[in-house]
Amino acid sequence: MSEPLGWILAVVVGAGLGAFYFGGLWWMLGRITTSRNPGLLALGSFVARTGLTLAGFYVVAGGQWVRLILCLGGFLLARALLIRRWGPQAHR
Repeated sequence: MSEPLGWILAVVVGAGLGAFYFGGLWWMLGRITTSRNPGLLALGSFVARTGLTLAGFYVVAGGQWVRLILCLGGFLLARALLIRRWGPQAHR
């Protein structure tokens, strides 16, 4: 794979990982009040989201720090976009 294509892919996958992580957090927060065991739900969600996200970062990086940084950038971009969409000001 060419280097620029790998960089673009790292950003896109990072954004997908961010959407997964923060979307899962949003989903969990919406259900925690009705859960019979909210502590277990919060812990299980955290472990699953974090584990899969870290595994994704590891695979994308492939031992190259540039791809790791670009993946993190995509992750943070997804976070910023989701905050803009779901944040407190989105309801006004």
